[in-house]
Amino acid sequence: MKADRIRSTTVLCVRRGESVVIAGDGQVSIGNTVVKHSARKVRRVGKDDKILAGFAGSTADALTLLEKFNEMLEKYPNNLTRASVELAKLWRTDRMLRRLEALLIVADKAKTLLISGTGDVVEPDDGVVAIGSGGNYALASARALLAHTELPPADIARISLQIAADICVYTNDSLVMEEL
Repeated sequence: MKADRIRSTTVLCVRRGESVVIAGDGQVSIGNTVVKHSARKVRRVGKDDKILAGFAGSTADALTLLEKFNEMLEKYPNNLTRASVELAKLWRTDRMLRRLEALLIVADKAKTLLISGTGDVVEPDDGVVAIGSGGNYALASARALLAHTELPPADIARISLQIAADICVYTNDSLVMEEL
């Protein structure tokens, strides 16, 4: 018998002006059952908590990657890009890490990056990126709000995640948000 796939998460990063926000929902589901409503998928990391990180995917895998990312931040302080590239290289080449199923969004005051296990480190053109089961819904909403309103990033993230929660059965409206 095949195990039910764990589905969870919508994480969104919105950057406007001098502000950047990463927000995530709190739902974790196994199969068609919600098993947790208040998971914390967005964290402050790095020295002095000046970097935001959000993750999607298997919880153990994502937390392992977050731990490795923190190690890279210690090796390359104040260099988000270098720490991200080094994590992506390690993730892709390490025998144990390459099997991890997760994605990370990281941001500081200047940059937003998406990090994947295939070696990708991508900086979005418009300062908006989303991951997880409801990521595309939140991304579309955030882009529309950025283009057609003057709302601050926190409001855009909140509204976009609420829209995603209305559409995606693996996303709820129990939000955790961090802002720089």
